[in-house]
Amino acid sequence: MSRGGKFVGSWGCLAVMALLAPSLVQAQQAVDFRQAIPREYRVGGWAIGCQVYSFNRYTLFEAIDKTKETGARLIEGFPGQVISKEHQVKFTHDAPTEALDAVKKKLDEAGVKLVAYGVVGLGKDEAANRKVFEFAKKMGILVITSEPGEGSLDLIAKLAQEYGIPVAIHNHPKRENKADYKYWDPNYVLECVKGRAPWVGACADTGHWMRSNLDPVEALKLLEGNIVSMHIKDLNELGPKAHDVPFGTGKGNMKAILDELRRQKFNGPMSIEYEYNWETSVPEIKQCVDFMRDNPRRPAGARGEKAGKAAGKREK
Repeated sequence: MSRGGKFVGSWGCLAVMALLAPSLVQAQQAVDFRQAIPREYRVGGWAIGCQVYSFNRYTLFEAIDKTKETGARLIEGFPGQVISKEHQVKFTHDAPTEALDAVKKKLDEAGVKLVAYGVVGLGKDEAANRKVFEFAKKMGILVITSEPGEGSLDLIAKLAQEYGIPVAIHNHPKRENKADYKYWDPNYVLECVKGRAPWVGACADTGHWMRSNLDPVEALKLLEGNIVSMHIKDLNELGPKAHDVPFGTGKGNMKAILDELRRQKFNGPMSIEYEYNWETSVPEIKQCVDFMRDNPRRPAGARGEKAGKAAGKREK
């Protein structure tokens, strides 16, 4: 064609790219957490809350109240916690509808949002897996946390995409007496999510990396672009005997962790799972929440600098 035809071809390519752009963006993240977790539920812009396993000595209703005491408004549930004194059944995907409706009512009344559920088993049994996904859909859960059984990841990725609920692979510490446990190693998790992202990703447990003598910042860098959710912790030391401490007081290099998450533009759910001082942990967890508030996702200086650059462009 003539010169005009070449222009038509170029603009045609640009038009196709523009049409594809939204789907390309969506492909990088299974859930738009910015929309799914509104600002009023966040602390310092972070989607920070409590893994209610921190309060496993109490009922789920009590754990919801304790979460509010810490200043957080998000929770991750775990399978097996008794729901309440009135509902003496465990919070699981097998719980009766009446009990689950009571949980939803309690969450609404408390102004707390249930965003994740785990660690829950998923495997090769499609019917059993579907039960978990149906439960998550009913409860408005955004992420399912699991350590999936061997050979099940393709099925899990298929179901995650079907239900629109991603699965985040959790890491426990390295087990010296169980060589076939591999999820402690972020390199292995990375291999597991390849070709299955964004529907299968990582639940990055920074404390368990420390218990495995790994640097959590380096592990986060390795998994960049594949982190769906987090169990965020600070510990008193590296190694298997370490215990939780308030953020910024341990060896976890929390400010560097937050800097790395900012660099990655991470915006997903972050659960404080505090496994120490079980019956008196609320003040220490509150310190963790306050730390996140004092170290916001978008520091004031960065916002001011961005606004200044925009103003400078307008003046030009």
